Amino acid sequence: MNVIKRRRVRGGLLTLAVAMGVAAVTPADTPWRNTAVTATTAESTAATSTTATSTTATSTNAADHTRLRALLRRLTTVDGAPGALVEVRNRHGGSSMLTSGVADVKSHAPIHRDSRFRIGSMTKSFVATVVLQLVGEHRVALDAPVERYLPGVVRGHGNDGRRITVRQLLQHTSGVPDILDYLTPREILEDPLAHHDTRDLVNIALAHPPTFKPGTGWRYSNTGYLLAGMLIEKVTGHTYGEEIRRRVIAPLGLRETYVPGDAPSIPGPHPRGYVRPGEDAPLMDITEINPSVAGPSGSMISSGTDLNRFLDALVRGRLLRPAQLRQMMNTRPTGNPDGRAYGLGLESGPLPCVGLSWGHTGDVLGYETIGGATVEGRQATVMVNVDPGGSDAQDDDMRAAVQTALRGSRHP
Repeated sequence: MNVIKRRRVRGGLLTLAVAMGVAAVTPADTPWRNTAVTATTAESTAATSTTATSTTATSTNAADHTRLRALLRRLTTVDGAPGALVEVRNRHGGSSMLTSGVADVKSHAPIHRDSRFRIGSMTKSFVATVVLQLVGEHRVALDAPVERYLPGVVRGHGNDGRRITVRQLLQHTSGVPDILDYLTPREILEDPLAHHDTRDLVNIALAHPPTFKPGTGWRYSNTGYLLAGMLIEKVTGHTYGEEIRRRVIAPLGLRETYVPGDAPSIPGPHPRGYVRPGEDAPLMDITEINPSVAGPSGSMISSGTDLNRFLDALVRGRLLRPAQLRQMMNTRPTGNPDGRAYGLGLESGPLPCVGLSWGHTGDVLGYETIGGATVEGRQATVMVNVDPGGSDAQDDDMRAAVQTALRGSRHP
């Protein structure tokens, strides 16, 4: 779930957080409190802490490796992230891990190579995979109305589940209003450990009119994936988290991936997650939060290693039957000038000299993640431990790191 969008936050939400006393890192604690002023100090820290490990020398070539190092240093200096990590894997099973900066701005502990992060909207790829497995089992029909599975749930203010299909929920073409346009930030920050019921979140969104007639446009809507999670539970009798664990996590042996439910902590090694309320404000620690506020649209926790394994299994057909994988990869343009297009819980993007990358992005309070894979067998995941509050270029630099790593798929 893109729980916090920079365009929404810099003015109001984080100012509110400061006023409410969300744990802040004081200026004496960290040199990253003001990106513009402290770039030199941060550069020194990043330069001395950028590390790399690899299990196969051919997982990245020298030029890619150098470019990735430079991008990670940029993420932890001018972009303002305390720490960053990239893991790259190739079709032969080789992997490289690069880290830069720190996991904790107080202790200056380095980023652990097995770090777990909150992955935000990358959760959507897991949820869509489960729904498409149910389609392959003839328990769900992609072009059936949502009303068939969730009778009476999508109603009111012009929203009508009888006219919205399952496919449209997964592809963001339903017109269902996005919960993030209406969820009061104060409700999250007043009590970050509070439970949020998925149906209640859906009802908040559906108290407003749709953004367009179903099937006539494209607009990212976290509400659609809240509904997809509810659909999974209705059809299977189990929560979306139980089905993800049974159908994806366990079969792939993803030991660093979790659907946390209400648990506010991150199991295993992990960096602290931070938000920055403004250029001159200190970082605030928001590591612990009840992830039910994101639910099936963005609650999961994972690592670079596990996300790469998941994306590889997904795009190379280990999780879905061929017909359902084709449906997932049947994309439509999002209107982004860089040519990105959205399928069913999976985004494609042009990859110069290679073809297409497949993956997703995810940002949630404290963390941002971007992962991508090629059908030829190369994967890359980049993670940082600040969101929102990085520079305007943070997203671009993370995408550039993924593209740099994936372009290596043209090499043997």
